[in-house]
Amino acid sequence: MRKWLLALAMVLGAAQAHAQLTKMTIATGVDPAFSQFYVAKEGGLFEKNGLDVTINTGPSGSAMVPFLVNNQVNAAYGSDLAGVINHQVDNNVVAVADGTYLVKWLSVVGHNVADLGGLKGKKIGIAMGTGSEIFWRRVLEKKNLKLTDFTMVNVEAPEMLAATERGDIDGFAVWEPWPTRTLMSVKGTKILQTAEGIYNNINFVYMNRGWIEQNKATAQKFMLSLMQANDLIEKDRPAAAKMVAKFLKMPLELATELMPKVEFDMDWQPRSIESIQVAEKQLADQKKLKAPLDYSKYVYMDLVKAVRPENIKVKDLPK
Repeated sequence: MRKWLLALAMVLGAAQAHAQLTKMTIATGVDPAFSQFYVAKEGGLFEKNGLDVTINTGPSGSAMVPFLVNNQVNAAYGSDLAGVINHQVDNNVVAVADGTYLVKWLSVVGHNVADLGGLKGKKIGIAMGTGSEIFWRRVLEKKNLKLTDFTMVNVEAPEMLAATERGDIDGFAVWEPWPTRTLMSVKGTKILQTAEGIYNNINFVYMNRGWIEQNKATAQKFMLSLMQANDLIEKDRPAAAKMVAKFLKMPLELATELMPKVEFDMDWQPRSIESIQVAEKQLADQKKLKAPLDYSKYVYMDLVKAVRPENIKVKDLPK
């Protein structure tokens, strides 16, 4: 009886402790560039900081950023372009941290073609409104190729492999793991262009300003958890890779191969602002920018400053 009562007390205590955790719902895509979310969850860092976090995943991180509008989720992790687009819809959508710098993360893949020129007149899969689109446009600009020489087809990143296999598209420009997975699965595919020397975009963590201001303590705990996850990734990459592989149900070998292709930051530095400016310019060039970006309203550094002020390396914002 005594052992039974002790066991019951332990179960009730655990249930009560879990009930005291603050619930949050966050959202992102399904690739290792968003590792801090996965590691904070799998490593128990959210719970350690008093949070009960549910991670919703979608076809890309950028596709999940719109859910911040009207607080459908509490945080999202996506491309630089996605943040600017959604801030135009609701100026409460703000960038709270530079999460990852994509060093060797994007590639142009071709199917049964020798080079970029071989894709002229053919269909190119692009995940519109994401880093995929910025990258493709920058490739064309750098290589002096015309946008009108190619047919852009809007395809979500996880569908690009199957679309290539079916012949729906002749190539695509997107982030890992889809180029590597495609090369492993579809004969006749090859990397035609990497991002090196072309474009290195940044994934940002986004939140809703109104939600932050009403839940400052919770928002700071969330940012602390991401900082701790970032530390774990840097200090113990093998352990972090196991967590990422587990969350994504991805082979450990693939997660281990892909993670070194990005830099994990959780900070604010000059290149963070430069990346946002590139996104703003693209929208302006496409006449999709409703108004010049007010950086004082869009860049929200307060959470990083509160948790780890030394990670703020930006002195002034663009006027």
